[in-house]
Amino acid sequence: MRVRILHHGSCFDGASSAGLFARFFRECVAQGPAEVAFTPMDHKEAGPPIPPDFLDGDVNACVDFRYTSDPRLHWWFDHHASTFQSAADEAHFRADRSGQKFYNPSAKSCTRFLARTVAEKFGFDVSSLQELLAWAEIIDGALFESAAQAVELREPALRLMTWVEANRDRALSERFIADLVSKPLAEIAASPYVAEPLVGLLNQHQKNVEAIRRLARLEQGVVFTDLSQEPITSANKFIVYYLYPEARYAVTVLSPGKRMKVSVGSNPWPTLPRAHDIAKLCERYGGGGHPAVGAISLAKGEVDRARQIAAELVAILRT
Repeated sequence: MRVRILHHGSCFDGASSAGLFARFFRECVAQGPAEVAFTPMDHKEAGPPIPPDFLDGDVNACVDFRYTSDPRLHWWFDHHASTFQSAADEAHFRADRSGQKFYNPSAKSCTRFLARTVAEKFGFDVSSLQELLAWAEIIDGALFESAAQAVELREPALRLMTWVEANRDRALSERFIADLVSKPLAEIAASPYVAEPLVGLLNQHQKNVEAIRRLARLEQGVVFTDLSQEPITSANKFIVYYLYPEARYAVTVLSPGKRMKVSVGSNPWPTLPRAHDIAKLCERYGGGGHPAVGAISLAKGEVDRARQIAAELVAILRT
């Protein structure tokens, strides 16, 4: 049996959810040997959320990513507020009677939501995964003690978060997913395949802090940072709140890999409560996310459009 697991790519919660589902499927569902293949997914501005040719397994599962009504999707778990690309997709999910598709937009992380669901409904034992579940909840729910904890990256889990957000090696991604559900996080962080590139990643992280310090502008509670001309493919989204603790929101333009990205977030440690639903704002431009954080993906060359969208969002968030 070949099992295809689609998951949110370059994401600690996405990788953790993928590993957790693979372990659950092997231990509680498979009737024999299961060959598992993982596919990282990125949000796109247009087109189907999951390309049809990605659903090529005997069993296809999707975790921590948007819903598709394709009948070849057998298992699905998500918690993003913007998970349904259309009203028809949502109606399809609501009508599903397979007992294998689950959604909870109030869940802080897909990992813990998935773990609770399969433990309650299928008897999967998650007792050995408590460290992973706790950190997935902290990281994806932005439940850090402070901006300093999120930016100084002292804990092994936060170093793993930094590694997975930068990694583009599919083979290492699959190794990492397997390690997450079988080893302590400190042991994974000390593994050469993680520890060696982390030296450079942490150096780049410090350069990112300085670049954001140089380029960020705070006005009326919103920090705008244009990193489109910087050699930065990903940046810790809490740096802006580390540098500007009084900010309510942050809007950042990035040029990661083969796309442009507008990242939008709200301060997890606000002096004033959040007044906007970030996911709904991002949905206006084909993006999505959660009420407190979201993003919009554009084609690689659309720098001007990314800047225009960012300017519009900054204006909205300042009101």
